[in-house]
Amino acid sequence: MARRVTILGATGSIGQNTIDLIRRDPEGYDVAALTGASNIAQLASDAIELRAEVAVTARDDLLEDLRDALAGSGVEAAAGAAAVIEAATRPADWTMSAIVGAAGLAPGYAALEQGKTLALANKESLVCAGHLMLETARTHGTEILPVDSEHSAVFQALIGEDIASVERIIITASGGAFRDWTLEKLESATLAQASEHPNWDMGQRITIDSASMFNKAMEVIETREFFGVRPEQIEVLVHPQSLIHALVGFNDGALMAHVGPPDMRHAIGFALHHPARRALPVERLDLAAIGTFEFRAPDHARWPALRLARETMAAGGMMGAVFNAAKETALDGFIAGKIGFTRMAQVVEGTLEAMDRDRGLIDAKMTLDNVTQVDHVARKCAREAIAKRAG
Repeated sequence: MARRVTILGATGSIGQNTIDLIRRDPEGYDVAALTGASNIAQLASDAIELRAEVAVTARDDLLEDLRDALAGSGVEAAAGAAAVIEAATRPADWTMSAIVGAAGLAPGYAALEQGKTLALANKESLVCAGHLMLETARTHGTEILPVDSEHSAVFQALIGEDIASVERIIITASGGAFRDWTLEKLESATLAQASEHPNWDMGQRITIDSASMFNKAMEVIETREFFGVRPEQIEVLVHPQSLIHALVGFNDGALMAHVGPPDMRHAIGFALHHPARRALPVERLDLAAIGTFEFRAPDHARWPALRLARETMAAGGMMGAVFNAAKETALDGFIAGKIGFTRMAQVVEGTLEAMDRDRGLIDAKMTLDNVTQVDHVARKCAREAIAKRAG
């Protein structure tokens, strides 16, 4: 029997890689819904090819464009944030949550209520509202499977293991475009330079986050939330080859490493086929040709994002939502040319400090509405900081 699947964020890198796997077994899947944003041509083309029930753009103003692109196909068209959430609530056996940023939280949360499987590529969901997401999943009997390559690697290394026997979890970082740059050189890094990743083919925003190490900082918080380990058990190691995605260290001194090519179809395919393993169209590594694996400790002076992530975890409450909102707003400022590359961390740090003074807001009960409120206030604070720096 074909599995019903929904892909939230179908036109992005993760969504397109998910579609690539699904189209290789067209009889194995029925597509309930595909959602996207401004790439209407791609969204409509995929929806028609996969015979989706509905295609949704988050952009209200693009509804007519989507309807025109779907004309005569039998695929329903919808638009707007509420329509994306409605698509997430349609019955599906497996839902991919791949919308970029905090915008993916509400649809992913809505999908949890189905009691099926949520493949989680939207790391912001756990960073902003980890407790809420995991409690909701438990309440509805929904399985959350990690799709970040690092967390998928940890998940796989822990199969059959007792989490109580884990001493450390090491997530690796490529170092991004600037892994060999000095701090002084980073001051003048351009948008074009930050948008080129040496190993991975990803969207612009996550590529820049990789260069600033904010992506890895988010993953440190996500690791704590998903696996329930203490922050001091989580380590970051720079691994320029991006072949070892994570290592799990046990109380007997053993390290279990997940090794694979830098291809997101590995983690997506594991989540799509779980608990089975099926053949995937990814490169088979030639270890003899690779010869050696390179590792180095991260330079916290060049990458203050890692320190800020630990301060965020120590602050507790809904400070993760502050961290993410400030990070996204600072990234917007850099892309718009309002602040320099190294100023992003300063904006985030300033926002964390300012918001920490409002513990009543930060320590309120974690609900979707309260997380949204914290996100809103933090973005306003970060925008003010950017305006001051730009002025």
